[in-house]
Amino acid sequence: MKLTVLVDNNTIIDQYYLGEPAVSYWIEVDNKNILFDVGYSDVFIRNAKLLNIDLERTNCLVLSHGHLDHTGGIEPFIDLLGNKTRNIQLIAHPDVFDRKFYEGFGDIGTRKRKDEVAKYFDLNLSNMPIWITKNLCFLGEIPRINDFEAKTPLGVVMKDGKETPDYLRDDSALIYRSKQGMVIITACSHSGICNIIEYAKKICKKQRIIDIIGGFHLLDAKKSILNKTVKYFKSCDIQDMHPCHCTDLQAKIELGKHFPIKEMGSGLILEYG
Repeated sequence: MKLTVLVDNNTIIDQYYLGEPAVSYWIEVDNKNILFDVGYSDVFIRNAKLLNIDLERTNCLVLSHGHLDHTGGIEPFIDLLGNKTRNIQLIAHPDVFDRKFYEGFGDIGTRKRKDEVAKYFDLNLSNMPIWITKNLCFLGEIPRINDFEAKTPLGVVMKDGKETPDYLRDDSALIYRSKQGMVIITACSHSGICNIIEYAKKICKKQRIIDIIGGFHLLDAKKSILNKTVKYFKSCDIQDMHPCHCTDLQAKIELGKHFPIKEMGSGLILEYG
């Protein structure tokens, strides 16, 4: 598998790509091209051009969850591809197009509604795992099994015309199964990075983790949550970590005391056997 970071909050020195507070990855695996999230704007398209990546070769678009910094690029993606989007499967949780609001920010959900997006993509919305290729799996809805993650709602979501606290049930992740172990690819980990790892182990029936890439949802995290996350990580067989996006500096410093933290940013290319 080859993973290219099209968008991250950060950029890497002497690599002249654009950054924005968002996520988008280009994944080449098992002779398929997977676009995981589309950032906040057209930045992922502009970086793809600089990286000589032809987004018209996309076989599958996966949306991690329904926040604007992960889905905002859908409209420019449609504009880029035109009728060619009809050949692309869109995989996500069934709640990904629900309207989401956060105090002080207004509507933070996907700009386009489900019926609009269905005009362009072949929708495959599932809360169950989906094997996109023989070795890459969309995890669907992540079970919330521990006592310290995903306990606080982030704004509200519209359900049946009513506002309810949003616990981001639509938040999901990808897992790549290699001979050496698992590569876990997250976006924001609203469902809890430790919950995601546990579910990935169950689905993949593997314990060893080669790498964890993406946001760990450790932004202004309480010390107690950081401590419990570190304790859980220590119980796992983890080779490398590439935390980004919603993992702030303080969390990276704390994780770096115990684990091999690697640099992350737009334009980074990672390869796995």
